[in-house]
Formats: sequence, structure tokens, C-alpha cells
Amino acid sequence: MGFDPWDAAFVADPYPAYRELREQGRAIWSEATGQWLVPHYADVNALLRDRRLGRTYLHRFTHEEFGREAPPPAHESFHVLNGNGLLDLEDPAHARVRRLVAKAFTPRTVEQLVPAVRRMAAELVAGLLADGGGDLLTAVAEPLPVAVIAELLGVPESDRGPLRPWSADICGMFELRPDEETARRAVRASVEFSDYLRGLIAERRERPGSDLISGLIAAHDEEGRLSEQEMISTCVLLLNAGHEATVNTTVNGWWTLFRNPDPLADLRRHPEKLSTAVDELLRYDTPLQMFERWVLDDIEVGGVTIPRGAEVALLFGSANRDPARFTDPDALDLVRTDNPHLSFGAGIHYCLGAPLARRELEASFGALLADGIPPLRLVREPRWRDGYVIRGLEELLVEF
Repeated sequence: MGFDPWDAAFVADPYPAYRELREQGRAIWSEATGQWLVPHYADVNALLRDRRLGRTYLHRFTHEEFGREAPPPAHESFHVLNGNGLLDLEDPAHARVRRLVAKAFTPRTVEQLVPAVRRMAAELVAGLLADGGGDLLTAVAEPLPVAVIAELLGVPESDRGPLRPWSADICGMFELRPDEETARRAVRASVEFSDYLRGLIAERRERPGSDLISGLIAAHDEEGRLSEQEMISTCVLLLNAGHEATVNTTVNGWWTLFRNPDPLADLRRHPEKLSTAVDELLRYDTPLQMFERWVLDDIEVGGVTIPRGAEVALLFGSANRDPARFTDPDALDLVRTDNPHLSFGAGIHYCLGAPLARRELEASFGALLADGIPPLRLVREPRWRDGYVIRGLEELLVEF
């Protein structure tokens, strides 16, 4: 089986295909996706930091100059929202926005959230226990990061219902070749989410609080402040990126643990290993399998010249299993300390929310492994969702 992002068997277990890709070379053309696939750790790590590549090309070229078609006007709301977020900005705009966001989203902000994160995780696990089990995805994995980001932004509990559907609909556009229905849902969610945040920002301007939106409004430096659109895009990115990574690491991680009962039993006996365990689960089955970049100036990878205007697919899932960087990469080692996985990216686009994501994952796994909580047992083997770039399970049914 080769690299086929639309094949269910590949999505369920892409790692044998990655092994074949690494053996084929360092840059492999994919006719199916129209991209250069980069499967080796050293190359992925280097290209994430290479400014000859970009998440966008519009800071240097028009669509026409770059040989690409402009997106349909009907999709504009999605592209305005996405294009003003940190993930798709390039310097100098990226440096300015990230610097201002970092003034509000500080390590202290994250640490102040930790007690609330642990409390929310414990409450969700208590609910699952009271029910005797259920779908770990909908009972714990999904509600926790949504509640945490809502708490961080200051979204009232009564307003939190649409956050998860909005996030899911917007993230559908990050898959390969999204269809028109996916685009329509993403545009609608972009408009509704933006309108909601615009109202929340207006309220915080009148009555500032201790939440992140108030902090973003107040953040300034010698170059000025964040625009309203930049604040909206930042808030949406925090929900989307933090939510998708944490949800899928939780369920993918438990599915991994169920298939590795000895490490799971050891982790239950030694919960102090949670910190390295979380990073190993992120490495072993990363939730974001591919990160795409545009080639802004010709580059060479392994003797292959990749021209300006091409797109490269940096295969995080393959890089994180590269034996040239990780000892025994296909083995789950929950105490692995030499573990510079790329699941949070690298370079200027390294995930700003990585510390919070780690804290959420430690709280979630910790609550399910806590004293007094009976061991979890898998009810039936899960199925994988359609979609390869953001890869996760449809459900994970468990009992105690």
C-alpha cells in the first residue's frame, strides 16, 4: 500500500507507507496530491525553519504571479479569517502579531488556568464513570479543550454550544481537496464565529476582565495594537488548533495505550511519568499528519530541485517515526526523554498553545488514571474518521 490520503486503510495505519517513502528518497513527487512529499525528520525540521517556504505567498506575490488561481469570492469570509491568524501569516506581519499575542497569552496565563483544567477534567471523568462508560471522544476528549479555551477567552457558559461545531466546520478546509459542501460549511462557520467574537470584543472594550480577549485588546507596543480582525483570527485559531490537536491526541493516545497494555499498566502505577508519556503519545501517533508549505524560491532537497510555485507536504507522522532520529521509533516508550517530536511544528510557526495543550493532556490522562478510577477497557475497535491531515477516530467506546 502506497501513499493514498483518501484510502481508509492508509488513514488507519499510514506508517508502513511512510517507511517506503523514506526508503524512496528525501523528496518524492505525488501525482495524486500535486505535492512534493518530504518524509525525513531532518528535512522536515529544516524546512519548517526555511524562510524560502511560506504558509502563504501573498506577502510576496499575487495569485497570478505565483501561477495559482484565486479562491472563489464566495469563500472570502473563510480566507479573511484564516489569513489573518498566526498560522498563515508570514513576517513581518507574523512577528508583529505574535509579539502582541504573546503579551496577553503568557506562561503565567497558562499556569493560572491549570487548577481549572484539572477540575474540569476530573468532572468530565466523574460523569463518564457515573454512566459506567461511553464514548471517550464526546464525554471527555471534546468537551475539555473547548471548555478550557472558552474559559481562557471569557466565553460565557451559555454561549459555548456552537464552538465545537464551528471549529470542526472551519477545520474541514484544511483537508486535501475539500469539496464545495465542506467549503460552504466553513464559510458559514467563519461568518457566525466572527460575528460572535466581534460582539464579545465590543463588550470587553466597554467592560474589560481578566480573560484573554481583554488582554488582546490591551496589548500594544511601539508599532501599535492588534486590529479587530487580528484578534478575531487569533481567538479562532486558539480554539481550532488547540481543540483539534488535544481531542485527537486524547483518543488516538488511548487507542495506542489499549494496544500496548504493559506500558499502560506501568503508567497507571507511575502517574509521575505523564509528562514524558504525553510527548511520546504525540510523537507516536501525531494528530496532524501533514503540514503544507509553498515554495517561494527554488530549493533543493536531497538532490531534487523544487521550483518556486510548488507545494511541499511536510509529513509530520513520518518524521516522528524516522529511525535516523528516534531510537526504535515504532516502539511506544512512555519514558522516552530524547524526544524532539515535530507535532507542534518548529520555527516561527511553532505552536503558541503547546504549553497549554500539554497541560490539558496531562490533566485528561491524569484524571482517567487517578486513584479510585477503575481501569478503562475498550468496548470495540474504533473506526477512523474520513480525513488524513487532521487524523482522528470517529468514536472510542470504553467501559470501566
